[in-house]
Amino acid sequence: MLILGTTGKDWANSWKVPYGITFPGKPTGRFSDGRLLTDFVARYVGLKTPIAYRWRKEPGSRLNEGMNFAYGGTGVFDTLVSEPNMTTQIGFLRQLLTDSVYTKTNLTTSVALVTLAGNDYSTFLATNDSAVGFLHFIQKVVNQLTVNMKRIHNLGVRKIGVASLPPLGCLPRSTVQFSFRQCNETENILTDLHNQLLVQAANNLNKQTNNTSSFFVLDINSAFWTIFNQKQAYKVSPAFKNPFDPCCVGVSDEFGCGNVDENGKMMYKLCSNPKSKFFWDTVHPSQEGWEALYSTPDLQNSLKKFW
Repeated sequence: MLILGTTGKDWANSWKVPYGITFPGKPTGRFSDGRLLTDFVARYVGLKTPIAYRWRKEPGSRLNEGMNFAYGGTGVFDTLVSEPNMTTQIGFLRQLLTDSVYTKTNLTTSVALVTLAGNDYSTFLATNDSAVGFLHFIQKVVNQLTVNMKRIHNLGVRKIGVASLPPLGCLPRSTVQFSFRQCNETENILTDLHNQLLVQAANNLNKQTNNTSSFFVLDINSAFWTIFNQKQAYKVSPAFKNPFDPCCVGVSDEFGCGNVDENGKMMYKLCSNPKSKFFWDTVHPSQEGWEALYSTPDLQNSLKKFW
């Protein structure tokens, strides 16, 4: 399995305590208290979690299980994070083919998971004085994502699942203005537009390749709404009494989960039981949240398309 795009791993605070406290008990670069969607999807396809590209030369790197080219905080374009964007990541994959680390046969029997997390959009808003041009930018992002999916397919990968965006207006960073009680509907409307264009793009790519199932959308958005509407985990687990209220938050707007001051004092608040929380921090689900999402019919039905 090949993973490209952005991921809940490998950036800033995710290497700090208390990240990773549920699994494996220490920070490992995961933006959560434990396992992420990529871990559960790897399990679904019968593989161990693919090794990160930056660690590909480490002993026992299990290259036959696939590789994770994704970097946290990135997008299809350059973002506020100085890490490789998706175009560069695909270049890394191409170079591995050139270097015979992987063969064309390897790729034709592989599946690819392509993920975005809205970092292109947060970068647009952070670097522009107004939201003028935002609708056009959504189309631009989806157009570039389409180009990227075609490039992955042209390298030989025959099954490419691209994740829809979650309802960005329901992330705690947005719901905090409503005391974690309701979503920002404007953000969700814009997210829906992105996802509608994404479905159209996948359908068009299937027509171009004369294959009805090479490209498909992994319906993460609907999975989120299943959890939010039920306000409990879909599997047998503690109910998420308020799914918008995160486990780990900064003590003020200046700080985030994992931050400490110059004296090493914790500048964040941590809930007593991460398993009771759907969100870990102000952006990312907890391990319990990701497992609940993975268990929804929405995501399970999407995952079947990998075969």
